[in-house]
Amino acid sequence: MKKRHSTTRSEIRLAHSLWGPLSGPSAKALAHLVEEYRLCVSLGDLLLLNTRWYVTHSGLLRLSRQKACAGIQVRPVPAFCDPSATRWAFKATVYRSKDCRGFVGYGDADPSNVSSLVHGAEMRVAETRAVNRALRKAYGIGICSVEEMGSFAEPPQSPRESKKLPPQPSNGNGNGTHASPKVRDRLCQIIRQHQLDPNLVKAYATDFCGVKILREATREQVENFVAHLADWAEKDRNALLCQLNSYPRPEEGVA
Repeated sequence: MKKRHSTTRSEIRLAHSLWGPLSGPSAKALAHLVEEYRLCVSLGDLLLLNTRWYVTHSGLLRLSRQKACAGIQVRPVPAFCDPSATRWAFKATVYRSKDCRGFVGYGDADPSNVSSLVHGAEMRVAETRAVNRALRKAYGIGICSVEEMGSFAEPPQSPRESKKLPPQPSNGNGNGTHASPKVRDRLCQIIRQHQLDPNLVKAYATDFCGVKILREATREQVENFVAHLADWAEKDRNALLCQLNSYPRPEEGVA
């Protein structure tokens, strides 16, 4: 019991350091989430947005492993899918045990209800949303997941940040990646400092720069991305992790 209370106090202190002083209801809700479901701010399971707590996809998956989930089945819903309009819908079924009849959740995504940062990844977002809803039903999580929030969860951008820049020549040469050694070193430093997955950062950089392969990005685009990544990692690492986790890992496929 003492260890549980110690963990709760530690998580509340961390939340204070990330988002400032918590209101009484927010602190009480966090304590309940930590003690009842063993969700952790420190592991990126929870985010505080506009005074409300949201669970993350990684947090729900970790909870399912703790509860020895028997399996998750995900299938597209063809009647609500329109690839030409990048509109997708999925049905997910979570089986808490081998004898469980299953908890069903649906998720949809199209360019109108996802962050502009993940345009082009609507199919993966829809699948993640379906899985999140099914997991929340299966384990009685009453708060919404951040991945279901669409553009609401998109972080504000400063004037120097562009969402997707078209390829632009740098010093009269637009071929290849124009990241200087100094910029590459800065990127590696950010990845190490904030313990980011290099493969997911590369996927995000490609999407951010609006190119098919990162070598096609100009120096200016790469510099803009590094500045954006550093700024976001400092302000809200958990939200950045949610963004990175929206991209499939090379060895795992779609999460």
